[in-house]
Amino acid sequence: MSAYQICVRCENRWPVTYQPRQWCPACRGVLLSPVAPDGSVPPSRRNFRWVARPAGGAPTTEPTSPAHERPAAETPSYREMPLWGLLDPLPDEDVEPDRTETAADLAPTLLVGTAVVFGLAALAEAVRYGVLLYNRTRLVDPLVLAVSDAAVWATQVVGPVVALAAAVASGLRLVDLRRHIYAERGLAESRSPLSILAGLVVPGLNLAMPGVFLTEIADRDPRLLRAIRTWWVLWVVNGVLVVALLAWRQRDTLQARADGVLLTAVLAALGAVVALSTLHVLRLFDGADLWGRPLRRHRFTHATGPASSPIAPIVPAAVREQQQAREEPDDAPEEPAGAAERADDEERAEAVAP
Repeated sequence: MSAYQICVRCENRWPVTYQPRQWCPACRGVLLSPVAPDGSVPPSRRNFRWVARPAGGAPTTEPTSPAHERPAAETPSYREMPLWGLLDPLPDEDVEPDRTETAADLAPTLLVGTAVVFGLAALAEAVRYGVLLYNRTRLVDPLVLAVSDAAVWATQVVGPVVALAAAVASGLRLVDLRRHIYAERGLAESRSPLSILAGLVVPGLNLAMPGVFLTEIADRDPRLLRAIRTWWVLWVVNGVLVVALLAWRQRDTLQARADGVLLTAVLAALGAVVALSTLHVLRLFDGADLWGRPLRRHRFTHATGPASSPIAPIVPAAVREQQQAREEPDDAPEEPAGAAERADDEERAEAVAP
């Protein structure tokens, strides 16, 4: 075991397989940064610190006066990591990975290479189809035709080789991933590696069994289940399209050949998407996104009370003045009965007087 992580809640040590984790598989506590067995991790890469305490005694909480404080020069220092309190046995010596694990670690790189090659193949086939359309009414430059032929042949030769290597590495990665996940859960692997590889290789079964193998270890994670189902649909559609292309190429007419070029471009683009989807599923099992960055878990809390706005709504000045004008007559004091009639008589008298 090359490195391990310590849980801050249950204090268990978990080996680092492909990349560091964030949550403890046993108690869902936070895991500290990876620690090498020899303790040779620089302090700048740690999110914890070692505290030296006397053996057999609990730390005192009584406040000490400044006169009894220990000078900074007497702070104990150790050339090696303190061993008291570390009850877990020391990990065994580093075990070098075998060829199977080395090939499984190459799966992400080969999947990226497959996506790139298939993307170039789709572009080459699309350019070839454009050349065919152009050649219906005009002559094609021999240099353009030679470049198009070279691009098509190069991608058709390199693409299947890289895709086959990526498929083998992904299958080995699936076997290794299932073994580690079942070991973390304390369960025994119910399928042998030979049966898993047979479900990935046998035609017909390889369209159904890979999704079953992945779903068995998804552990009801909604994000992971959605990614697996999306990949499963793309994988089945890709297999059906391969069979359709092989059947279509049995036709020998010029139009059928031209349509075969277009169908090949679509199949190559779909192959690139399938490769990226496979990489996404493998990354999710490692707790990372498609680019290898650690996933960020978002938690939402349902509100139990009514929503209240701490800021009063903004009311235009004109509307506010109109509201105040409507409220002023209601707030004015009521005049006594007959006051209005006396005011009208005084106005008439002033008008009649010379």
